[in-house]
Amino acid sequence: MSDSPGHCDIADTARWAQPTPARDGQAHLAGDGHAHLPTSDNLSELNGGKSKQARRCLGGQARRGGYLFAETILVTIAVILMIRFLSRGSISGAVWGRAFWFAAPAVLVAAALVPTIIRRDRFARIGLSARQVKLALLTVCGACAVVFPATYAGLWLLKYYGLEPPLRVVVPENRQWLSWVVYQFLYVAVAEEVFFRGYLQGNILRLTDTTKWRSRGWPAPSGLQNWVSILLSAGCFAGAHVIVQGQAASALTFLPGLILGWLFIRTRTLLAPILFHGLANTCYCIMIMTLGAGGIA
Repeated sequence: MSDSPGHCDIADTARWAQPTPARDGQAHLAGDGHAHLPTSDNLSELNGGKSKQARRCLGGQARRGGYLFAETILVTIAVILMIRFLSRGSISGAVWGRAFWFAAPAVLVAAALVPTIIRRDRFARIGLSARQVKLALLTVCGACAVVFPATYAGLWLLKYYGLEPPLRVVVPENRQWLSWVVYQFLYVAVAEEVFFRGYLQGNILRLTDTTKWRSRGWPAPSGLQNWVSILLSAGCFAGAHVIVQGQAASALTFLPGLILGWLFIRTRTLLAPILFHGLANTCYCIMIMTLGAGGIA
């Protein structure tokens, strides 16, 4: 992840040419090569300059934070409405439906990368180094070992009581399962994680940077920044599914959204949430097919 916006070094290069106050009663060399003993005038002038510069930096941080907040809100709303529009059109025809499969991921990736490039900021890492891949695989395996058995048990209970699964799985009409699985990993998982974790959660982490709390003399709660980013990104993830799919049951995607956000925080890369997202979609479909509980459209 990149540094938070608004980072400012209050050191001014021009000040090196001015007398520098000494520590422990000793003289320091200034920019002119001569030693200067500290004086009350020099010290007050230097401290006053730093205070003014610090205030200017804090003001710049606030403005950049406001711009980033507005950008994140507007981009998120625009993306959700755009995908909602594309999904409504996909219902009207098979050709448009196939186009939607590729248009929606493209919109998500573009909406995440273009504002970041314009902002000249760094994007979240995919995590393809050997150490990052190892950490991602171990973390994802642990999450799957906990989540998937619990999900299967929940679906079994629903079938036992004669209830339909809350979330339906949409597959191609010709039942090309291999292409569907590849699509879940390479398009759905990648695109949604790039936007909701890489862009949205990354921006939330920047906006809630605890170093800004310390700069204002406030205590920085341990872990609060991470949990705020997880909760907000999961909420937006679930809200987007509800709006696009038009089903209140889609709000249940908030739960996997929490896990995906935690994986992003735990590994600081996108590889872990991408892998878990693809596995979760695929395994959920396999569970429904195995139980014969319906829910496949």
